[in-house]
Amino acid sequence: MKILVVDDSAFMRRSLTKLIESDPDLRVVDTARDGEDAVEKAKRLRPDLITLDVEMPKMNGLDALRKIMVDCPTTVLMVSSLTTKGSREALKALRLGAADFIAKDASFVSLNLDSIRDELIAKIKALGPLGPGVKKHEAAAPRPAASGSPPEFEPDRFDLLVIGSSTGGPPVVETIAGSLAPDLACPVVLAQHMPAVFTKSLAERLNAKCAVSVYEAEDGMPLYPGTMYIAPGGQQTRVRASIAGGMSLRVNDTPADALYKPSVNVLFESAAATTGGKTLGVVLTGMGDDGAAGSAQIVEKGGVVLTQSADTCVVYGMPKAVDDAGCSQARLSPQQLCRAIGALRATDSGTPAANRKAG
Repeated sequence: MKILVVDDSAFMRRSLTKLIESDPDLRVVDTARDGEDAVEKAKRLRPDLITLDVEMPKMNGLDALRKIMVDCPTTVLMVSSLTTKGSREALKALRLGAADFIAKDASFVSLNLDSIRDELIAKIKALGPLGPGVKKHEAAAPRPAASGSPPEFEPDRFDLLVIGSSTGGPPVVETIAGSLAPDLACPVVLAQHMPAVFTKSLAERLNAKCAVSVYEAEDGMPLYPGTMYIAPGGQQTRVRASIAGGMSLRVNDTPADALYKPSVNVLFESAAATTGGKTLGVVLTGMGDDGAAGSAQIVEKGGVVLTQSADTCVVYGMPKAVDDAGCSQARLSPQQLCRAIGALRATDSGTPAANRKAG
């Protein structure tokens, strides 16, 4: 894979180059010091992937991304600061066409950059032509498309909708959340692989944009129909039955050594245990196989799992694991997922006051 590294810091350009080229399948063909330099070299060198910083002189990363996507569309991995501003910029970059991001914290300006090596290389490989299921030096086979029409569910078929998402997922999550009506008959809980400050920014953006209320999940928070809850980064979120009836959330850092925080498996397994066959699970684009074990438990209890179709995924990893296990009832495009979920409308008139979005 040919990589173009873009950063205004000479130290960062050298450090990222060293980390990337520690893998024999990856080669940095050049570096760029600002957005203008990045656009020119992207057009001339045609790299397989670009790592793109946000804060740069002359032309910042977001403006450079816009031009790259118009002039020479390329897979872009943003390098964003682990701050509120950085998270908002990263989410904006994903909407503009970036495939994913690497969040940089204080370790990026120290001599200890090895802590992000594995994540950096894994994301580059998953996003590039050497991604999952593609052998070295082979062209990628066409991905299977959506399978049939969206299933038609009765409005009261499910008590809970749980969604798992990772690389490439936020724009799809935004599409689905934007299609939800306040009279949705069940609550929605999302596990998106992101750091804590990023999940908070995602919840704030969706709450401002969508017809339903969207919250970052908190321990003990009750679940209401027509409301979406986003699992906070760095912790695990589970659904549990409430003593007084209904459901609530359990948010903590157990298990502390989990590979993913939040974990889709942890969320899905708790949903299956709490609602039995009344859970609808949706697995969106992402690296790895998080969500496969939890999907199996939902199906075993009599629930239903839908997956994003391979041809619409940025990375067909998580949905593929569910598809290969035979746990997906249908492989659907984001628009088809919206139609399937949209049928889950409350049958009584009006929206309960506790669930109605404040103005």
